[in-house]
Amino acid sequence: MNILLVGSGGREHALAWKLAQSPTLDTLFAAPGNPGIAEHATIAELDVTDHRAIVDFVRRQRIGLVLIGPEAPLVDGLADNIRSIGVPVFGPGREAAKLEGSKGFTKDLCARVGIPTARYFRVTSKDGALACLDDFGERCVIKADGLAAGKGVVVATTRAEAEAAVADLYANGPVEAVIEEMLEGPEASLFVLCDGTSTASFGSAQDHKRVGDGDTGPNTGGMGAYSPAAVLTPALEERALGEIVRPTIDALAAAGTPYVGVLYAGLMLTTDGPKLIEYNVRFGDPECQVLMMRYTGDLAALLLAVAEGKLADTPSPVFSDDVALTVVMAADGYPGTPKTGGAIAAIDVAQADGAVVFQAGTTMKDGHLVSNGGRVLTVTATGADVAAAQRAAYAAVARIDFPTGFYRRDIGAKALIEG
Repeated sequence: MNILLVGSGGREHALAWKLAQSPTLDTLFAAPGNPGIAEHATIAELDVTDHRAIVDFVRRQRIGLVLIGPEAPLVDGLADNIRSIGVPVFGPGREAAKLEGSKGFTKDLCARVGIPTARYFRVTSKDGALACLDDFGERCVIKADGLAAGKGVVVATTRAEAEAAVADLYANGPVEAVIEEMLEGPEASLFVLCDGTSTASFGSAQDHKRVGDGDTGPNTGGMGAYSPAAVLTPALEERALGEIVRPTIDALAAAGTPYVGVLYAGLMLTTDGPKLIEYNVRFGDPECQVLMMRYTGDLAALLLAVAEGKLADTPSPVFSDDVALTVVMAADGYPGTPKTGGAIAAIDVAQADGAVVFQAGTTMKDGHLVSNGGRVLTVTATGADVAAAQRAAYAAVARIDFPTGFYRRDIGAKALIEG
């Protein structure tokens, strides 16, 4: 089977790395890819916003499965256009992708179906947003409605912070946003495969969103993660599936927009039980990296079963008992304006003891690997427990030569304290 992987980040490198191990794979193509992905796939020079070109490529190369990694092409309807020519796609169509494309859409669905989530208001003006702040006291969460690459969220702990966030949000005119209460408790990410009707759990993880040690500084797309998330016990996972994920899948199916792909539920484990923070309609980044390190099966066969509506006839995914932990190495300046062009070396040395360095914001310049984005590398390792995985990942990080990069030094620290 020939597969086309759409995307160019660390998530897609991890998917390419795992797909390359699948016995059912013939040729893996990637568009647009990156230097790390090129080690496992044939790079296709395609613009992911040019749906016609992608559809033509799928026809010419006799692609048997298309895997769309990032959220933007999904929200843009790429999966629908490929499905229109009869080719299986792992990833939801435009309407189902609104679960990530519009936070207001998701909150309204939760309210309609009775899914536990934070109390909220949808707002479209600065004055309206400021008026809503009185309903939440000193602490609230302010979210831009659309896609923001994991950075469109402000967690305000004072009224002054909330007002500043609102002013910043509306600095350039009217936008849609959601203001909601701040939930309390540990966070966890649950991943669920869905073929439109059937579901199967695909592991858990904990992400580290803040840029600085000790969860300080602004939110980012993710500075590290580990899997599994021990705080999401089997009992809590079953509650999340029954009270949050399955009602969402059922509601979309009933609306005639079935969900096909992986659904990423960001959860807050409150004293009242799991509550939905937000949905993502794809594998997380960097959560995908730790999931791929632990998954033991044939990824190509599994994703094809999802895309063809045959998940119920497929054995449940199996994961290693090991813990996987990943550390993001970002470019100086991130999550603001990152410094690009920084030289990167010694990746092969970092991987000598079993760690895997997944590339995200990289490119080749004059035959040398350099940074080309905010999050540049995700250094991933496994171990018998969080402490062992953490030691292995940071040992690999220390071997990488990336002078214009930085990273958090406390990925997994909370798990060690809780454990």
